[in-house]
Amino acid sequence: MPTTAENTRWIKEAALRHGFEHCGVARAVPLDDDARRLERWLGQGYQGDMRYMENHFDLRVDPGKLVPGARSVITFLKNYYPEETPTSDLRVARYAWGQDYHDVIRARLNTLLAEARSAIGAIDGRGFVDSAPVLERSWAQRSGLGWVGKNGNLINKGAGSFFFIATLITDLELEYDDPFARDFCGSCTRCIDACPTDAILPDKTIDGSRCISYFTIELKEALIPSEMEGKFGNWFFGCDTCQEVCPWNRFSKPHREAAFTPFREVLHLSSGEWEALSEEAFRKIFRGSPLSRAKHKGIQRNLRFLKGTSGD
Repeated sequence: MPTTAENTRWIKEAALRHGFEHCGVARAVPLDDDARRLERWLGQGYQGDMRYMENHFDLRVDPGKLVPGARSVITFLKNYYPEETPTSDLRVARYAWGQDYHDVIRARLNTLLAEARSAIGAIDGRGFVDSAPVLERSWAQRSGLGWVGKNGNLINKGAGSFFFIATLITDLELEYDDPFARDFCGSCTRCIDACPTDAILPDKTIDGSRCISYFTIELKEALIPSEMEGKFGNWFFGCDTCQEVCPWNRFSKPHREAAFTPFREVLHLSSGEWEALSEEAFRKIFRGSPLSRAKHKGIQRNLRFLKGTSGD
């Protein structure tokens, strides 16, 4: 029978084998402080039209309700920082340059869990990638992988913030990492000062309903509010501004994940070519891309807004 230390070592070595750069483990406990913060955030309406944020509140703050008998929350970080330089006059957030990370990472987690069952024994567990009711940044901090910056992103001291976060909740007893106790943002306010729509509020609070990513991806309305005109720069799908100005991202290194190789069109289509792209061509080119989430209709709405021709 493997020991707890051996099982922990196996998990962390498996994480590296499957392409994750960092892995940490925290004890599965209810997140009482996070529950209170989330309740206040929702009460302020910062979720905007993201109604799914209001659902399954109890699941978000208690891993035992997602996996009965949960003992450990394993957090993985997957680097997505690209080395390529776009030539387009329009910008897409870096996380969306390649294949949809949900599909890529979910497959890795499923494989890792299956291998763990073969190597360790009967394990009950579920993997989550962003789209489930899991407070992944809180678990990453509790797993010793970094701190939550003023821009709301998890920051790893040696590697920055261009990471996807995935979690595996399991009933396997493991050795737990010490939480990341310090906050190295200090007095820096670059992300707050640089945010084009003033979405970054004091005390590490993000008004999701003012974020460019919210307007260009989450908002399903036909029109983007006219009060935001002129504030998006050339971002038409997501936004990296708060990460680009963060001093800790000077430590970001290019990823080595083939699945995140950028779609050529993301890097090089001009604004005119984007506007001329038919719905059929869009579906064919961006099948398997995060851009498909906004659909052709949403992309065209965003392009019109950047040109100032969206109406009101």
